[in-house]
Amino acid sequence: MRPLRALGTVIDAFRPADGPPPQTLGAFIRWSLSGAWPPLMLAAVIGALAGTMEVISALLLGWTIDAALASGPERVLADHAPLLIGSVAFFLILRPLAFGIFSASNSVLVGPNVLPLVLSRLHRWTMGQDVTFFDNDFAGRIAQKQMQAARAMTDVASESINTVCFSLASVIGSAFFLLTVDWAIAVGLLLWLVIYLATIRFFLPRVKKNSSARAAARAMVTGQVVDTITNIKTVKLFAHASFEDRVALKSMDLFRERSLDFGIISTQFRLALTALAGVLPVMLIGGALMLWRQGAATPGDIATAGAVAMRITQMTGWVSFALMSVYSNVGEIEDGMRTLAGPHRLTDAPDAIDLPKVYGDVRFNDAGFAYGRRRGGIDGVTLHIKPGERIGIVGASGAGKSTLVSLLLRLYDCEKGAVLVDGHDVRAVTQESLRSQIGMVTQETAMFNRSARDNIGYGRPDASEDEIIAAAKAAEAHDFILHMEDHQGRKGYDAHLGERGVKLSGGQRQRIALARAFLKDAPILVLDEATSALDSEVEASIQEALNRVMKGKTVLAIAHRLSTIAEMDRIVVLDEGRIVEEGSHEALLAKGGLYARYWNRQSGGFIVTEEAAE
Repeated sequence: MRPLRALGTVIDAFRPADGPPPQTLGAFIRWSLSGAWPPLMLAAVIGALAGTMEVISALLLGWTIDAALASGPERVLADHAPLLIGSVAFFLILRPLAFGIFSASNSVLVGPNVLPLVLSRLHRWTMGQDVTFFDNDFAGRIAQKQMQAARAMTDVASESINTVCFSLASVIGSAFFLLTVDWAIAVGLLLWLVIYLATIRFFLPRVKKNSSARAAARAMVTGQVVDTITNIKTVKLFAHASFEDRVALKSMDLFRERSLDFGIISTQFRLALTALAGVLPVMLIGGALMLWRQGAATPGDIATAGAVAMRITQMTGWVSFALMSVYSNVGEIEDGMRTLAGPHRLTDAPDAIDLPKVYGDVRFNDAGFAYGRRRGGIDGVTLHIKPGERIGIVGASGAGKSTLVSLLLRLYDCEKGAVLVDGHDVRAVTQESLRSQIGMVTQETAMFNRSARDNIGYGRPDASEDEIIAAAKAAEAHDFILHMEDHQGRKGYDAHLGERGVKLSGGQRQRIALARAFLKDAPILVLDEATSALDSEVEASIQEALNRVMKGKTVLAIAHRLSTIAEMDRIVVLDEGRIVEEGSHEALLAKGGLYARYWNRQSGGFIVTEEAAE
C-alpha cells in the first residue's frame, strides 16, 4: 500500500501552469499537462512493455506446441524443462506483475492526478477573468466546461497510455515475430496496419468535430438547467414552470440531435474497423497454413500466428472504442479551450506593485467609462475624497453610482481619466492588494453555501473565533445565528447557509455581509444600499454599528433611501454620469436643486424616479 501511495504523489497535482493557456489545441494540451510529462512518458513505456507481454505469450504458446510435437508426450518434460518452467514463471509471475505495474501506472499515477492538475489550472485561470466574462455566460456552463475539459484531458492521457501504447507495442512486436516466419506475412500485416490507420485518419476528425458539437450542446443544457434552478423561486412566483420546461426541452433537443450525429459517425467508424479486423485472422492464419504446406512453417508458427491474429482482432474493437473516446474527448477539450482559454482582459500591469497600506485618499480625475456604449456609466467625473471623509452618492437609476464604485475597485478600467488611491493609479497596483484594502457591502449580498462562520470569516480568513463573534454581534447577527440549524443538523455558526444564502431572509443575509465587512476592517468602506433589506428597528441598531465601523475610514455610501446618508460629511449627486451637485445635506436642500427634489419626492425614504435601471 505504501509504495502505491508514494506512486500517487509523483505528479504534483496542483502545480501552477507556466503562463496563460494557449489557444491552439496541441499547445493547450501541452500547457495543461506541463510538469507531468516525465511520469506520463514513464507510464507510456510501462504500457508498451505490457503490450509486448501479449506477443511473448503467443511465442511461448508456439514454442511449447513445437516442443511437444518434437519430443512426444514421454520426453517433453525432460527435454524442454527450462522452456516449460520459464513459461509457467512467465504466466504466473512476470506477466501478472507487468500488468499490475501497468494498472498502477494508470489507476494510481495518472488517473487521480491529471484531473486535479488540469482542473486547478483552468479554475485558477477562469477566476482571473474580469466580471464581464461571467456576466456574459451561464455560471453552470462555465463550471461544466472546466470539469468537462479536465475530465476529457484525463481520459485522453489515460486511454493513450492504456490503449495506444499497449496496442502499438503489440502490433510492432507481432510484426517482428512474423518476420521470423516469413517476410510476406509480416508485409501483409504492415499493409493491413496502413489501411487500418488510414481508416482511423478518415474517421477521427469527423468524430472529434461531432464530439465538440455534442459537448457544446451538453454544456448549454447544463447552463440552462442551472440557471432555472438558481432562480427557482422566481420561476414559481411567476408560474413559469411550463415556460422553463420548454426552454430546457429546446436545449435538450439540440443536445439530442448532436448526440445522434455523434452516434451515427461512431457506428460507421466501428463498423469499418470491425470489417477490417475480420480480414486479419484470415490473412495471417491462411498465410501460415500455406507456409506449413510448403514446409516453411511449423505447427507452432501456425498457433502463434493464430494467437497473434485473434489477439489483434480482439484489440481492434478495444482500440476503435478507445480511439473514438480519445478523439471525442479531444473535441471536448477543444470546446472547453474555446470558452476558458481566452486572454484576461483586465490584468495587472507588468510592473504593478502591491498597494501600500492606505490612508484613504481617493481621487477621480476626469474619469469616464460607458461599458462600450454611447450612453451610460460616467463621463468626466472629477472628485476628491479626503482620508476619513464620508460621502453619500445619490442619483437615479442609471446615473452612474455603481460605475463609480466599480472603477474604484477596478472591476473595469477607465476609458478615459484615472482613479487614484493615495496617489497611486489603481491600474499601476495589483488588483488583489487594491481590493484587500476596500471593504464593501452590497444590496445583493453574496453568500457561499458554507457555514455562517466561514461566510463571516471570509472578510479576514485568519480571524479568531472571538473576532468573528464580535463582528457578528456588531452587525446584530449573533442572536439569529445561534438559533440556526441546517438540514444536516449543524447548528449555530456551523450551520450552512445554502446556495447564495437562500436559507436566510434578506435582512439576515445583509447582516452577515455587514459582519464580514466589519471583520475586514479595511481603510476604505463602500456601502451600496447596505441596509436596504433591513426593517427600521434593525436598521437603527445597525446604523449605530456602522457609525462605529465608519469612524476614521473613507466611506462611499450609495443610497436611494436618502435618510440613510443625510448625516454624511458630503453628498455627491450624479445625473446621467456627471456630478451635478455636491455638498452637505443641509446645503443641498437649501440650494433647491436635484437633491432637494429627490428629498421632497421620496416615498418612504426612497428616491422616486422613472429612469431605467443601470
